[in-house]
Amino acid sequence: MSQTADAAAVRDATSSRPGLSSPTEPALLHRAITLLAVISLFIGTRADWNTAIAKRPAIGLVMTLGYAGILVFGILALSVRGQRALVRVDAGTLLLGIILALCSYALGSGMNDETVLMTQATHELVHGHAVYGQEWPWVFQRHHVGVTKTMSGGADYSFAYPPLAVLFNAPVYALIGAKAVTFVPTVLLIVGAAVLWARLPMPWRSAATAVCLGFPMLKGYAALGYPAIPALVLLIPVVSHWPSIGAWGRLRRLDVIRAGLLGAACATHQLPWFLAPFLLMGLYALRRGELSGRAALGVVARFTAISAVVALAANAYFIVQSPRAWVSGLTLPFTQHGVLHGQGIMGLSYYFSNGSSRLDFYSYGSMLLAAGLLVLFVLFVRRLGPAAVVLPWCAFYLATRSQDGYYLMMTPLWVAAAATAPASAFTSAWQPRLPLVRRRAVNVAVAAAVLVPAAASVTIAAASGPPIRLVVNDVQGDSGGISGLTLQATNTGDTTLAPHFASSTGESASAYWTVRSGPGVLRPHQSARYVLVPSTERYSLPNRADLRVRLRVFTDRPQTLSSTDIHVPKG
Repeated sequence: MSQTADAAAVRDATSSRPGLSSPTEPALLHRAITLLAVISLFIGTRADWNTAIAKRPAIGLVMTLGYAGILVFGILALSVRGQRALVRVDAGTLLLGIILALCSYALGSGMNDETVLMTQATHELVHGHAVYGQEWPWVFQRHHVGVTKTMSGGADYSFAYPPLAVLFNAPVYALIGAKAVTFVPTVLLIVGAAVLWARLPMPWRSAATAVCLGFPMLKGYAALGYPAIPALVLLIPVVSHWPSIGAWGRLRRLDVIRAGLLGAACATHQLPWFLAPFLLMGLYALRRGELSGRAALGVVARFTAISAVVALAANAYFIVQSPRAWVSGLTLPFTQHGVLHGQGIMGLSYYFSNGSSRLDFYSYGSMLLAAGLLVLFVLFVRRLGPAAVVLPWCAFYLATRSQDGYYLMMTPLWVAAAATAPASAFTSAWQPRLPLVRRRAVNVAVAAAVLVPAAASVTIAAASGPPIRLVVNDVQGDSGGISGLTLQATNTGDTTLAPHFASSTGESASAYWTVRSGPGVLRPHQSARYVLVPSTERYSLPNRADLRVRLRVFTDRPQTLSSTDIHVPKG
């Protein structure tokens, strides 16, 4: 047999093997991501369709056609032969995701505390009034939305975010009114999905459609006006291909733009504040791997300076207006002492035990973990570099307020990093030298030493029992609701405590109950009788056979929690 015939036979045998593609056929990874993006468009669409058919039939018709589009793109994702054809399917899937997102937005959604805060802050700015240092309790009462309750027995009614999201909303608010507060983040999310789609390598592009528009979580946050959504969109160009920033000591025009976008993101929400140190330290390690230490530091310093100038420029008007109120507003999320809430480790004290006398140690642990992870990132940047956009959010898992929104609102950045900042980009990054003897043991010992303080703080918080012993003597009410409680409270510790009483039937606490009888403070080892009534005439209870009603007692400075079950009479 001739050599030509042998080669042809080899080609035929190879092309007939399952799982192998011809050079012109799309890679299996590309098909898989495209198909997953198409499937993701089903999520949440039925609920929106149900609403549309009942209230907005025209939108229901568009969504009905959208179902047909999902099926067609599913077929095409599996059947098209050429790379270029599959890219067209990716683009069509993105367009269909945008259409369905707009349909979802047009149907409207409820409001929450973020919505009313952003609306009121934008209203005040448009009318030339102060945004920071103001409280608007009537806005929450008017719209009947929840509020962030504080451990001191009050609630937070003020604006506590950097101002750029409000500045984005203001011109649109002047044109269309309050709807701007939800419309602007929704449009920005769509823009962010398109930008991420364009910035990702070709096989990954449909991942942008899935994570931004297919999964309904980000669309829901945008429709409620969350300022973290504009911050996310500003960060997408920064994070995608971020290891290339300042390559060989030169900030290109795109790098200068990215520095400005990082500063703008920091002027929009506090979450980018946690990401910025990891990016900057990672950039230093990358540039130090190819330049001298002084040159690498100069690149990072110039990048940081541009970011700082943009952030300060966005805040300038508010700084001049009232520096003290501005500082107080931006730091309020860290100083407000909000009641426990979220899915993090603080649940050991809130959901799975009767409380803790040292809740502050959860906060200490959160800060120590953030610092510890940054140290580990610097020491092992060649290994941890690709995870730079995930590591910062781990600190929130230890905080007293650890909602999953802190993680999931930034998940598009995870996709950007996975596709554009792979491990190969960090192989030559500089990192401090550790002893080479028994290197694995040294690495484990260093990691443990860095993380032990955070673990110890959490252990102290979780292991500390409730400081107030509670005995409920009388419950006025029935399975439908409670109208009053009588209880005995004893301060078992050596610190004077000012108790504030609430209740819960799930993950959230009620409004604070009114103390009809009982002292405002409990001195060390003091016992007192309390008569409580709910903030409303009656604390309504869900009609569930497995219902567990808990009495919650919060104190501030020190932050503590004491809990006990309320056994409601049947009837």
